[in-house]
Parts: sequence; C-alpha cells; structure tokens
Amino acid sequence: MTGRSDALAAPCRPDALAAPCRPDALAAPCRPDALAAPGRPDALAAPARPDAVVPGVLLAGLLALYLPTFHDWATGVWADETQGHELLIVAVSGWLLARRRAELQALPDAASRRPGIVAMALGVLLYVVGRSQGVVRLELASLIVVLAALLLFFKGAAALRRAWFPLAFLLFALPLPFTLVLTLTGPLKAGASAAATQLLAWAGYPAGRSGVVITIGQYQLLVSEACAGLQTMFTLEAMGLLYASLMNHASVARNVLLTLLVVPVSFGANVVRVMALALITHHFGDAAGQGFLHGFAGLVMFVVALALIMLVDRALGRVFRDAGAPR
Repeated sequence: MTGRSDALAAPCRPDALAAPCRPDALAAPCRPDALAAPGRPDALAAPARPDAVVPGVLLAGLLALYLPTFHDWATGVWADETQGHELLIVAVSGWLLARRRAELQALPDAASRRPGIVAMALGVLLYVVGRSQGVVRLELASLIVVLAALLLFFKGAAALRRAWFPLAFLLFALPLPFTLVLTLTGPLKAGASAAATQLLAWAGYPAGRSGVVITIGQYQLLVSEACAGLQTMFTLEAMGLLYASLMNHASVARNVLLTLLVVPVSFGANVVRVMALALITHHFGDAAGQGFLHGFAGLVMFVVALALIMLVDRALGRVFRDAGAPR
C-alpha cells in the first residue's frame, strides 16, 4: 500500500509543479499597462495644461503694456485731469471679469479667429498711437479693445455678450474731454448751489446765493468743480451702475429704472456735499471747511449716494415685487 506509484507521484505531478511558474502568474506584475500607468503622457502633461498657462501669459503681457500707462496716468501731466477714482475703476472691471471666469471658460471655442485678430490689430494700433503721441485716452481705449479682442479670439461673440458690462465700465476710467466738462459743469454747479442754499434757508440758516457763491453768516463759499462738477457726477454714476450690475434683478424694467435714477441721486448727493461744507464753515470756521473736513465731506457724499441708491432700489422692489429675487 505504501509503495503505490500513484501515491508517490502525486507530489510530483507536472501540473502541481508548474502552477507557481505559470506564464500568466509571472507576467502579471509586468503587464505593460501596469508599468506604464505612472508614466502616462497625459499624467506628465497635466501641470502644463494650456488652460492653466495661457491666462498667466496673457496677464503678464497686459501688465507689461499698461503698467507704464497707469504710472504716467497717476504721476504725469494727466494726473491733473483725473479724479483719483480711475485706477479703482480699472481694478473693479478686472474683478468683474474674474467673477465671470467660469462662465466664460464654459463657452465653446470661437468658430473663427479672424474677428479677434482684426480687433487685436486695432487695439495695438490705438496703443501705439496713444503711447507715442502721449494721448492717454487712446491708450486706455486700447485696453478696452484689446480685452474685447482676446474674448473674441478665444470664445467668440458669446463671450462679449457675457462680459459687456466689465468692458463698458472701463469707460468711466477715461478722462472726460475738457470742452464737455466746461459746457456741463456750469449748470450743474449752479443747480447744486441753488438747491443747497434753498434747503439751508428752509432749515433756518442765514444763507444766500450769488451765482455759484453761497453766503452763510459771515462766510462765503465758492462751489467748485470738485464739489458739484461733471466729473464728480461721473464718479457717482459709475458707483450707481456698479450697484445695479451687482444686484442684477430679474426684472429688466427694475434694472433700467434703477440705472436711470442714479443720475438724480448723484445730483442729490452733490447737494448734500455742498450743504455739509456750508454747515462746517458756518459752525467751525473757514479753516475747517478747507481742511480735513473738506475731504471728509466728499466721503460723506459717496456714503449718502450709496444710501440713496439702496433706498431707491428698495422702493422699486415694492413696485416690481413679483419680479423675483436678484439672480
């Protein structure tokens, strides 16, 4: 019984001995797909994706072009024609574009690159002419055209429809033509002076007016362009339009009315500033009215303007209450 050949041969069966050495078992760890996984071309190329590199290159190019413009604008001969808000307008426009980044990236690529190339050529031409001739308005206008050209080149007209407001908002950064300022500032100053004087008289103050000169008590105040001029109205209008854009109500009528009513609200804020300066001068003297409190009155004007815009928006919300909440 112990010497049966089948019992002795069992441990040495070819299939038992060969099992650990089966080709498929040995080859399993060496499968081409297993070894190649860590080194797949797509894994190696992931850090260098075009959608991660191109925006950085474009931003660097824009900064190289326009930082000298902004520097000259803030410190050069054009500094006298600015109101100090222009660089803030540029920064806000950039922020508005960044808020739409995901929406713009989701758009399909442009069907044709030609419109973007043509627009870019126009933008570069404006920049070269403006830079070489010292016309800052052309340099700043070229920024709007260049940004629009980039959107056209990569995403087509659909991108312009979605980013029209940030581009249009940059128009508030352009210095107003001097002739337009002279033409419209006079009536604005006269209107603000008349309204402020009448309100002060109704409040019981000894206030009178001769043109744009307000008399209150023993003091006289000349209403300047900075207090009630077109450029100040321009700044307040920009703030109101930004508020309307950020709210972006579902009702088109509400948005349009809010945008239009920003104009009288801006004028009312100017009247409040003139009144504040008159009261400061009347109670604390001429030095206070021309010193720190003069700048503080300007800050109060912007706060008042924003508060009035919010009140107007709330009143419009009662009229258009069925239009739904802001989108």
